[in-house]
Amino acid sequence: MSESSNKSSNKDSGRNPQPERFQPKVLLIWLVIITAIIALWYSMPGAGSNQRQLSVSELIMAVNEGAVNQDSGVMKPDPTLGKEGYIVTGEMRNPKFDPDDINSKEPKLVPFRVEGRLTESDFLLLREVVAERRSSTALQEILVSFLPFLLIIGLLYFLFVRQLKNAGRGAMSFGKSKAKMLTREKDSITFKDVAGCDEAKEEVSEVVDFLRDPKKFQRIGGRIPKGVLMVGPPGTGKTLLAKAVAGEADVPFFTISGSDFVEMFVGVGAARVRDMFEQGRKSAPCIVFIDEIDAVGRQRGAGLGGGNDEREQTLNSLLVEMDGFDGHEGVIIIAATNRPDVLDNALLRPGRFDRQVTIDLPDLNGRHEILLVHAKKIALDESVELEHVARNTPGFSGADLANLLNEGALIAARYNKKVVEMQDLDEARDKISFGRERRRLMDDEDRKITAYHEAGHALVQAVVDDGHLPVHKVTIIPRGQSLGSTMFMPKKDVLNHSKRRLLNQVCCGMGGRAAEEIVMGDITSGASGDIRMVTKTARHMVCDWGMTELGPVAYGENKDHIFLGQEIERSQNYSEQTAQKIDTAIHDIVEEQYHRSLEILNKHRKELDVCAEALLEHETIDGKHVLEILEFGEMRSPVIKREIVSENAQGSEGDGVEGSAAEEDNKNSDKGELAGEDTPVGAPA
Repeated sequence: MSESSNKSSNKDSGRNPQPERFQPKVLLIWLVIITAIIALWYSMPGAGSNQRQLSVSELIMAVNEGAVNQDSGVMKPDPTLGKEGYIVTGEMRNPKFDPDDINSKEPKLVPFRVEGRLTESDFLLLREVVAERRSSTALQEILVSFLPFLLIIGLLYFLFVRQLKNAGRGAMSFGKSKAKMLTREKDSITFKDVAGCDEAKEEVSEVVDFLRDPKKFQRIGGRIPKGVLMVGPPGTGKTLLAKAVAGEADVPFFTISGSDFVEMFVGVGAARVRDMFEQGRKSAPCIVFIDEIDAVGRQRGAGLGGGNDEREQTLNSLLVEMDGFDGHEGVIIIAATNRPDVLDNALLRPGRFDRQVTIDLPDLNGRHEILLVHAKKIALDESVELEHVARNTPGFSGADLANLLNEGALIAARYNKKVVEMQDLDEARDKISFGRERRRLMDDEDRKITAYHEAGHALVQAVVDDGHLPVHKVTIIPRGQSLGSTMFMPKKDVLNHSKRRLLNQVCCGMGGRAAEEIVMGDITSGASGDIRMVTKTARHMVCDWGMTELGPVAYGENKDHIFLGQEIERSQNYSEQTAQKIDTAIHDIVEEQYHRSLEILNKHRKELDVCAEALLEHETIDGKHVLEILEFGEMRSPVIKREIVSENAQGSEGDGVEGSAAEEDNKNSDKGELAGEDTPVGAPA
């Protein structure tokens, strides 16, 4: 009982006060003040109306003449006018009003007011015409006298005193930490909800185990890491893993973003760091999660302006708090970033971030596990094979896979389906990898050029492929910024690039240009994206991978780093003669494979025409159709087209049954690469 109470008190002490919101009682108070001011205004003599001031004698004369309206008059004593002083108000007939004059615009009755002393006979006369009101008490007179002062004092309080108090509180809260403490809920995220990164889960689970049972590690002299840095590409699940740690650990969990330390005032970031660790010490043992730590952890003294003093002060405070003279026993820091290269070296040393956990893109088994987790919320058809989807999505991150299932559900709903089918997921994969189909109006000439261009890519790849990267789909329907696409589907995750397969990819990339030259006798700008892709691949082969006569020497050190985290550096560690040899080697690779693609297409000219005609007729054909054309000279399998059953579809998702997870050819686009430094062959970029 005492332990649970201590935990609850620690949580309450570490929780930040919620920001003040607009309170309804403040609005009620202001309404009361405004109402009182209006009542005071109308209670003042002569306020609220244009009353006619009369003397007592004029009033008596009007009463004798019968000019006073008997239903509207009021007579009440007024001690300020003496013992027999009275105030008489009411309405009387307008003497200027002529009842016989139709055009007269004067009012029939006008209000009047009389202040003065009344004799006994005048009092008795007026009492028959107007009503008598009792005299006000002393309390009423005091309230009427002091009400204006009370209103002024109340107004000054709410306008000045309260605002000054709030301003002072806000000024003092600049240095308070914005870290939020998460509480365990029923639907909190646990390790069961995280898939595709088993090694990373084991790394952070040690932290959770230490917090649950520290004697298990202390018994043999073990010391828990003070900090864990999670590194990986965007969308791989770094923040999700931190949420799972919060769900698994039965200790206070504070979360804050790196940008929350940045403020327009000097010294606020460092103050917030100190306050955050102070809250952590009060709630120890606890976990503090800093998301996107590169916002404050960049290298000091570097960049275009020589660094940022405010950011460096914040970083210095973070370094001291993590491992300084004042220890923070029981406060474990977990940070996440996708830019570990720009972090300061002092932040990465043991004693601060002792452990770096790399969360990379998931492999085949990881993608399958991620799909199983996210598929629990999606109504899938029985025919859907998630293992097949995982095999066809190399290079996809966890966020991409979640988006894939969501897009598939949206497409199925667009076609008025109750469950998500396999073709919906394939279509969603094409949409994510290459963009949405666009029914761009093209004339016959552009369609013909695009058809032969894509047919050239498909036939060359079908000829040179060894079963590693088969053709999956060919289409002349514009997607994204491209007018057509040739899609490939890798049989497995590509971890290494062989010289033979890279040359085949360069040959396939130049297939579109070669087809244009053979058929049209001319070349177009549609191969601009292909040229950039093959040039980049050839440059990697020469400069990075040592696949030419220049030998296994790296020539890729000529780089510019122009961002705040690093210095501007430009180095060239090879001579001009070597640079000329590099350019010659790149040119020879591209030129040789271009002539190779010309030989292949000239040899299969008939198949090229058949494939292009099929594209012009059906707009989209599958990889099996390309193989049939190459083997039999014609398509023997039917082309299945997707019928639109919903009016909302508007024909935008018209063709295609199979999806792709590979590479596209770009017409007039900068997208799509046959091989890249970090992107596997055929994987979505």
